[in-house]
Amino acid sequence: MSYKIVYTEDAKEDLRRLDNSQVRQVRKMISKVAENPLPKSEGGYGTPLGNRGGNNLTGLCKIKLLKLGIRVVYRINRENEMMKIIVIAVRADEEVYDIAFNRKDD
Repeated sequence: MSYKIVYTEDAKEDLRRLDNSQVRQVRKMISKVAENPLPKSEGGYGTPLGNRGGNNLTGLCKIKLLKLGIRVVYRINRENEMMKIIVIAVRADEEVYDIAFNRKDD
């Protein structure tokens, strides 16, 4: 059973900044993770963030597309079975964590 994928407006803008082949790969990975977006510790695909770079990102998870250098940060809503995409970025981890911290309450 897949979780419903929802993008914040900022994440939609992040996606628009990527080229078409990157968008295809990112969407494919997000769809795969949506099948089980729970943290790896619970048998899912997500990596929980916790405190990173001085930012409290507890409750958020990330996935990395290593070949593209892209990070996707998302929040899971278990009650509504929803995976909310917060950041899609071609950036170093620290930058992505700062962006995620600033957007986490969207």
